[in-house]
Amino acid sequence: MQYSISGRIIDIFNRNIFNGTVTWENGIITSIAGAEEVPDHYILPGFIDAHIHIESSMLTPHEFARMALTQGTVATVSDPHEIANVCGVEGVRYMLDDARDARLKFFFGAPSCVPATVFETSGASVDSSKIETLLGDERIIYLAEMMNYPGVLNGDEEVLKKISLAKKFNKPVDGHAPGLRGADAARYVAAGISTDHECVTKEEALDKLELGMKILIREGSAAKNFEALYSLIDEFPEQVMLCSDDKHPDDLINGHIDELVKRAIGKGQDMYHVLGAACVNPVLHYRLPVGLLRNNDPADFIVVENLQTWKVMQTFIGGEKVAADGTSILPQIKHAHINHFNASEKKTEDFFAPPGKKSMRVIEALDGQLVTKEFSWNGNVKKGNLVSDPANDILKISVVNRYADEMPAVAFIKNFGLKHGAIASTVAHDSHNIIAVGASDEEICRAVNLLIRNKGGLCVIDGNEELLLPLPVAGLMSDMDCVTTGTLYSGLDKKAKELGCKLRAPFMTLSFMALLVIPSLKLSDKGLFDVNKFQLV
Repeated sequence: MQYSISGRIIDIFNRNIFNGTVTWENGIITSIAGAEEVPDHYILPGFIDAHIHIESSMLTPHEFARMALTQGTVATVSDPHEIANVCGVEGVRYMLDDARDARLKFFFGAPSCVPATVFETSGASVDSSKIETLLGDERIIYLAEMMNYPGVLNGDEEVLKKISLAKKFNKPVDGHAPGLRGADAARYVAAGISTDHECVTKEEALDKLELGMKILIREGSAAKNFEALYSLIDEFPEQVMLCSDDKHPDDLINGHIDELVKRAIGKGQDMYHVLGAACVNPVLHYRLPVGLLRNNDPADFIVVENLQTWKVMQTFIGGEKVAADGTSILPQIKHAHINHFNASEKKTEDFFAPPGKKSMRVIEALDGQLVTKEFSWNGNVKKGNLVSDPANDILKISVVNRYADEMPAVAFIKNFGLKHGAIASTVAHDSHNIIAVGASDEEICRAVNLLIRNKGGLCVIDGNEELLLPLPVAGLMSDMDCVTTGTLYSGLDKKAKELGCKLRAPFMTLSFMALLVIPSLKLSDKGLFDVNKFQLV
């Protein structure tokens, strides 16, 4: 049976808008013909998030799709290394299974760095033999971000084997090399790595573009690099894509790639270049079976109200209308639970820290960035224990191994701003142990134990009040819908800010304080880690 829709058609390839009718049969476009009178709306290819960890939305793929489809997202290039760090290959297969009937086209990669480093405890390991199995699955379309750039530069045998396997299966390799420039960047690219989403300055991006890399302009819930990089859209229209990397549920409710399209055009970037970055370039780079509004393409497209608000009216996947007027046609489903959680409750004294003989290194969190700075501090000692100093905004931070019973690792951090109380999370990149920060050891301990009892989630402790967002799926994802999850998350975010936190996204920032592949000073369950020296300190 044939179906059709008429409107003002945006032809990105020929830089043209015309009145026309799109006709399709069995999910494939059979003709795109001119027409005289058409409805006053616009038809164009759907938006693609070129790099995202679905787990960061705290939603299962199916629930992510139910929201993202309403915003014109038709596909994502998704690295499942968050759940892989918890549950290994079984976790990757969970994502594939949950996404099966979600209509949105999820394209998952084989996580290249599980665990991200040997200096932390993860729940699983994905070695080259497992990578080969994953890459042999036609549903796995690329080797996901190669975060171990020191391994690439130093010729690590296992790292190079993974890259070699991607070449064997003719699948692209994503990069992750924050701050890497010059000869080292050239060697990294020469190994076969084709993209980078970690540029925070235009100068770094220009260096990598000259080496032939594709640059993914990232604007997520924590890392916001759009303002620094958006001008690349007009300057290198065929070499840039748009991505979120990490997107919290409350942000996803308000927009996805559609918001970046609107912002880029509003800043004067050429509309066709912007749509190339948002719709076309990911399809061409990753060779995605996603329609681009051409004859014989899958009938994947969106209808927007106008070219000022870019409000998405309808989304079609394979010719089926999957969202209209802000509502998805996908039903809610019951989601299976998968997890790996073996820690037992802690005691307050487990978080004590005896003073050293000299000043200590303190992590300095930066709002809207994954990188940190550091400084020296003489400490605040009470009864032989180094404690938080809320008056000077220096708080104790702890990472607790959730896969086995071990003593917590503790350090200190600035810029969380809590005057009292504590916050904690089992979303703690990349190994997803428990991470907590607070104004006192007792409150930190209570927050950690609340998450242990629930085997995953986010929480805030404020006096006798305990606020919790349960994350029963791997300690990373809710089994609820986006609006419910986002509302609970917003409540936690609000409460953290009432306790004094000035960060725009307290929980997202906290989750990256254990990420040992982003400079400069971080904390793992094994101790304080100097990323630049790549060693525990």
